[in-house]
Amino acid sequence: MASNPMTGLTCQANGEDKPAQMSGSDRPCRHQSESEFGAGPTAKTLARLCSRDEEERTVALDELSRKVLVCLGFDRPGSARLSKQTLLHLLRLSGSCPLQEVRLRATELLRTAKEEGVEVPRALASGPSAFIPAKEMLIDGPNQDILIESFLSLGRVDHLTMVLALHPAYLSCFLRTQHALLELDGPLPRHWRHYISIMAAARHHCSYLVQQHSTGFLEAGGEEGWLGGLQHAPTKLRSLQTLNKLLAHRPWLIAQQHIQELVSPGAEPRWSLAELIHAVILMTHAHSLCSFVWGCGLSPEPDHVGGYTFQPPSPTHPPHCPHSPANEDCRQELVDGAVEVEVLMKRMVELQQQEEECTQEEMVTRFERERSESIPTAVVRGAPPDLVLCLVEEPEFRYEDFAPRGEQSPPTMRAQDYSWEDHGFSLVNRLLPDMGQLLDEKFQVVCNLTYHRMAMHEGVDTYTLRKALWNYIHCLYGIRYDDYDYGSVNVLLERSLKVFVKTMACHPEQTTARIYHAFWRHFRHSEKVHANLIVMEARLQAALLYTLRAITHYMR
Repeated sequence: MASNPMTGLTCQANGEDKPAQMSGSDRPCRHQSESEFGAGPTAKTLARLCSRDEEERTVALDELSRKVLVCLGFDRPGSARLSKQTLLHLLRLSGSCPLQEVRLRATELLRTAKEEGVEVPRALASGPSAFIPAKEMLIDGPNQDILIESFLSLGRVDHLTMVLALHPAYLSCFLRTQHALLELDGPLPRHWRHYISIMAAARHHCSYLVQQHSTGFLEAGGEEGWLGGLQHAPTKLRSLQTLNKLLAHRPWLIAQQHIQELVSPGAEPRWSLAELIHAVILMTHAHSLCSFVWGCGLSPEPDHVGGYTFQPPSPTHPPHCPHSPANEDCRQELVDGAVEVEVLMKRMVELQQQEEECTQEEMVTRFERERSESIPTAVVRGAPPDLVLCLVEEPEFRYEDFAPRGEQSPPTMRAQDYSWEDHGFSLVNRLLPDMGQLLDEKFQVVCNLTYHRMAMHEGVDTYTLRKALWNYIHCLYGIRYDDYDYGSVNVLLERSLKVFVKTMACHPEQTTARIYHAFWRHFRHSEKVHANLIVMEARLQAALLYTLRAITHYMR
């Protein structure tokens, strides 16, 4: 997330972590004099590694090396050791820093520490994603500039950023939006923003985002006790729980009364409309990001719980990351999908050339048929970790099909009656200045993103496929476009793709490697990530529209 984790790194004595400030008798490096106290890597030293001045980075790198070597007792013999936090920071720099000189120095320092008898951690994951080969996201690759910018701005390049960097145009607007949501001036305090994001990520059991935002929450001055359970958070934050669960699982149920209970003069505690819209966008942003994290099989960060170990690798049983979507040993062999690609190409061309016009009644029928189609998504998965479960109220409240067969379904939202372009955009911009513009840019970029290729083919117009994906997600959420023929969805989206998309959009925590590898078997991984981006943004917009409509009704 948009936070700088370079804090509190110290030496260690006798195997115990020590805080940066302590008495002389508890010095982190046993043989330091008072004048040398605190010679371990400091937050200032590490922050200077992110300087845009190359000379300052070089000086900071030399200072980091010197202080690490002092902690290792190179200045005089002793038993000093590096703290766990410093070791994990070096581990992360050695694996993901896009500045080669920093990455190599961190690797060298870890190797030196190991030679001196220090227990050095190693990352459990071989790359940012459990689904995508690490070689496809090389930090020295063509997208290095945007990764360097991310490192210089945020102090780290996390796994999320490395996967999103497969599509630099999208990553740029994503980072701008996220920075505005979490860091820039706004109606909510910074630590509240992170806590709201934690509450939202916990709904989908996403320990990856919970840990990311927990770091940001503490750095922004949040009370650590709040992370121990929702009961420790302020009443005002807890009052978002109903809206949070509906946004995550059944946004079509959000009504004017849910808004009124939070913002009306009699509400206690009362939210302002500006505060509420900020909270709503934070929640929808986090929910949709959970879909992406699970859908791309993101591995835990190397300095997060579940991302590292101090144990040596087992020669026979390589470790798996706990709570990773790839726990199942189910990676499918890549099969020859050339025939499938050719069929899809042919169908796209036929749809583009089709001149037949359907009646409005037939269009509605095709929409209803699509939204009520039975697509199985239930997968049994183990219980989420305690750090997530304690942050969820009513964990049994989950997604239910918008229109189960044979049951009365909620009324469809017609895009012509309430749309982002005609209604939502202006409302967001009015209540949270500039945020409507940032969200709109993100929607536009992902909808128009194309490289004019598909699998092994170049010069392809993929518009109809991208539109079918977007409209299928909105269909799952009960939003219908009067001018769109939903017959195209069935023609272009084969069943394995629908299973993946519906799982990722509605039950992201149940996404598995098997489901990921089953669709578009001959496509590039970057193309599958592209599909994930479309699902993520379509889901975000759909959930946002239902809430904005309820706010509009309240304001009338």
